[in-house]
Amino acid sequence: MAMVTPWKSAEEVVLSVLVPAYNEGATVERIIDRLLGVPLRLEIIAVDDGSADDTGERLDRLQAAGKVHKVIHHPHNRGKGAAIRTAIAAATGDVVVVQDADLEYDPGELPDLIAPILDGRADAVFGSRFAGGRSHRVLYFWHSVGNRALTLLSNMLTDLNLTDMETCYKMIRSDLARRLPLTADRFGFEPEITARLAQAGARIYETSISYAGRTYAEGKKIGWRDGVAAIWHILRSNLLRSSLPVGD
Repeated sequence: MAMVTPWKSAEEVVLSVLVPAYNEGATVERIIDRLLGVPLRLEIIAVDDGSADDTGERLDRLQAAGKVHKVIHHPHNRGKGAAIRTAIAAATGDVVVVQDADLEYDPGELPDLIAPILDGRADAVFGSRFAGGRSHRVLYFWHSVGNRALTLLSNMLTDLNLTDMETCYKMIRSDLARRLPLTADRFGFEPEITARLAQAGARIYETSISYAGRTYAEGKKIGWRDGVAAIWHILRSNLLRSSLPVGD
């Protein structure tokens, strides 16, 4: 078995948590409070993506209270992918991870995701809602079918064996994340970054996570049109390849 050299300790590493937020005024303060309870050194970077509600004002108050390190405002809605690119450019931590502001993903599981990176085994870790071992809210059947179909198509082109390509929880070493050529503005970010990681030869791990999905009445935004668009992004990102060195 090949020897793996630990990369850094949890005490040494700063995890930049990227929080894209669009009309999440009802939940954004609660997700920040949950993040503050995570036993890791965090840099919280929030991007208000042109919200029409009070998300931006709430984030500004959180920053003034010292709970959020940076708040960036998009003057108009540009999409989740654009907000994440903005946050990556502003991040100064050793590792980055995306945290949606809608309470569907549990920040308490971030230490589990970062472990393979700290151990020196992984350059990126995906939190899988379908790998089993954790609880999840039972909701839309066709959404789960769509997610698995998109993951299968992505896997066929990336030659990965992921169980959940569309997961929000993608944790990546910052030096690698900054080198990935990302252009997708909306939910196409998920298949695009998966393809770019595969093309970079990144060592990708998966770990099981819980999932508390929400209904459309509760504010869920992704729909069937985004699923159709994801097919295009999978094809575009994999057929227009980019060979990138992972580096040390």
